Amino acid sequence: MAKTTAKLNNLRIAPRKSKLVADLIKGLDINEAFDQLDVYVKRSSPYLKKLLSSAVANGENDLGLDKNNLYVYDVKVNAGPVFKRWRPRAFGRAGKILKRTSKIEIILEERIEGKGRKTKEQIEKARKEKIQANKKIEKERAKKETEKNQLSETQESKKIRAKKIEDLKKREEPRKKEKQKKGLVKKIFRRKSM
Repeated sequence: MAKTTAKLNNLRIAPRKSKLVADLIKGLDINEAFDQLDVYVKRSSPYLKKLLSSAVANGENDLGLDKNNLYVYDVKVNAGPVFKRWRPRAFGRAGKILKRTSKIEIILEERIEGKGRKTKEQIEKARKEKIQANKKIEKERAKKETEKNQLSETQESKKIRAKKIEDLKKREEPRKKEKQKKGLVKKIFRRKSM
């Protein structure tokens, strides 16, 4: 039987609380397990749901297993590192607070061995198709970005040119006024000297 796993380390929820959700989905088919995790109101439910989807993806992509043929074989919940904190108590004492963490491992197995399983060639072909699709998407994104950059550069260059022209006009205005004043002064003094 082909088994696939996924692990989650250092989940900041006590193992005693995580185990309640883990025991709930043991032995269920994948779709039923997802339904239970959607409905069950516990803090660790979304984390276990994400871990379960990761385990399913591992089985599909690495081993070519069929999602509809999988079930939750086992869910192991162990204690992770414990954070130690202190709390003030009466008469100057300190009370210990232990913030526990969990390590969770989900193991999936096939209900009927080999049913809907992909061959190695099919898995490789699917991987290559995904890689090519991702490359096409990246090329399209790059084209769009370059077009945006070119448009923004042309707009920016137009703005820069307009600013330069305005600056030149501002610089020329005082010079013209000075020239006009000098011309008037010359005329006035010319008249007097005549």
